[in-house]
Amino acid sequence: MKHRVVSHGEWVEARKAHLAEEKKFTKLRDKLSQARRDLPWERVEKEYVFEGPDGRKTLEELFDGRGQLVIYHAMFNPETASDKTTWTEDAACMACSFWMDNFDRVVVHLNHRDITMAAVSRASVPKIEAYRKRMGWSFPWYSSKGSDFNFDYHVSFTPEELKSGSAEYNYVVDHPSMSERPGISVFLREDGEIYHTYTAYARGLDMMNVAYHYMDLVPKGRDEDGNGMFWLHRRDEYPD
Repeated sequence: MKHRVVSHGEWVEARKAHLAEEKKFTKLRDKLSQARRDLPWERVEKEYVFEGPDGRKTLEELFDGRGQLVIYHAMFNPETASDKTTWTEDAACMACSFWMDNFDRVVVHLNHRDITMAAVSRASVPKIEAYRKRMGWSFPWYSSKGSDFNFDYHVSFTPEELKSGSAEYNYVVDHPSMSERPGISVFLREDGEIYHTYTAYARGLDMMNVAYHYMDLVPKGRDEDGNGMFWLHRRDEYPD
């Protein structure tokens, strides 16, 4: 790597100048986070039912007694798996697996802040449980197969949408390249009602991946050169 090399004094001055910019960003991030929390809510009117290892559960039951629920929409639909999808008949999307690796061990801390964290996919419970066991994850993961949930929150696309090449994702209508896309949705339970408060897609999920934040600290950064996540494997599939 070719890069400017300076004395310690020059390095400190450059670091102080960058620190001033980092502080501006921190304050802007705090402001943006507050604006996110201040967004209006929408009442969830539809009764969604999910399947888990312990049987059927409603959306309210997914809260597990807490007031806030964060759902990671994991791309895993064996029925549409092919050599062009990032998931297979037996394994969830490798990128989603990367994100789920990142939040698995923090769920216990979220639980102690009135937050339940769960994943939802179109795959069946046996497929989900087999892959979860393979990855060693402990967070709850439910199947939305037979439910409108994924379609209503625009992370799964119908055969008709795929055929027409027109579907909503990330708040725009675009051409869906696969039947599933990733996202994170937030819900609140209050006074007997459930509210949808936030959903993020695409690069909006970056802030939930701590590994990428560490990569952003080092000189080479993410080192993807505009080629996307070409380097990524599931945690048990790296050649070394």
